[in-house]
Amino acid sequence: MHTVIIGIGGVGGYFGGKIIDSGQKVTLVARGKHLEVILKDGLQVKSIAGDFIAHPFMVTDSIDKVEKADLILICTKSWQVKEAGALIKPILKEDTVVIPLQNGADNAEKLVSVVDKEHVLGGLCRIYSKIESPGVISHFGHTPEVVFGELDRKKTDRLHKVKEIFDKAGFKNTISEDIGVAIWTKFMFIATVSGLGALTRASIGEMYEAPDVKKLLEQTATEIYKVGIAKGVALPTTIVDSIMNFIGKQPFDSTASTQRDILEGRPSELENFNGYIVNEGKRLGVSTPVNTFVYSCLAPMEIKARK
Repeated sequence: MHTVIIGIGGVGGYFGGKIIDSGQKVTLVARGKHLEVILKDGLQVKSIAGDFIAHPFMVTDSIDKVEKADLILICTKSWQVKEAGALIKPILKEDTVVIPLQNGADNAEKLVSVVDKEHVLGGLCRIYSKIESPGVISHFGHTPEVVFGELDRKKTDRLHKVKEIFDKAGFKNTISEDIGVAIWTKFMFIATVSGLGALTRASIGEMYEAPDVKKLLEQTATEIYKVGIAKGVALPTTIVDSIMNFIGKQPFDSTASTQRDILEGRPSELENFNGYIVNEGKRLGVSTPVNTFVYSCLAPMEIKARK
């Protein structure tokens, strides 16, 4: 089985590194200094679960050099998903499976717009990780996990073939009964803490302990819930309470990657988080005043970062 990882950041670097470290055939698609260091020294993963150096079958910045894939993990940022989908077309076989693992609610939809739907599974991951320096990935929080499933909720043989790859790699992975609900549950958490985190410049713990900000977190999540329901996602009525409890259990000083991107002047996933809820709310007739406020306040920084 040949696995190809598109995007060797905190997510692709960690999970791709684990698959490589288990002795499986993996190609990494990277670029720039990151590519140079991995070519020379391998991919170094510093992890709270144990450090290791992974030497892939191939690392390249040219898709033309990549062999046909059995499994492709798309680990770019959410705004890059369509571009990644177009990029991988030359390495698709009839039965190639493609899973997007980045944050966001509509990544599978974006992929399906450029790649045949039969290739695509829904997916998400749970991990706190980042690029520490070129060629070096830092995993600093959360037990890493990948959750995946068929978009139509069917049980298929290919799900278990993917699970075999992940099981051999040694990281937690789960076949979801309803991947749409799983994706929106994670999206509700990450979109809630990301925008308000960037706006307040506070950690998750600091926001949760400030009564007025905690209320804003709950209102943000509630608006996301209402949009999800309007879109036909079978979210449970208790989901907002569950998300708030989950937020309260996060490491006190933790921050979301989108918050860090915004505060450090990099392009972020703001459009795909709070911006997505604002736009879908308008389309579906759902009021989203808190998400609109958060998005409107942060949009000028996002525009500046993308110039």
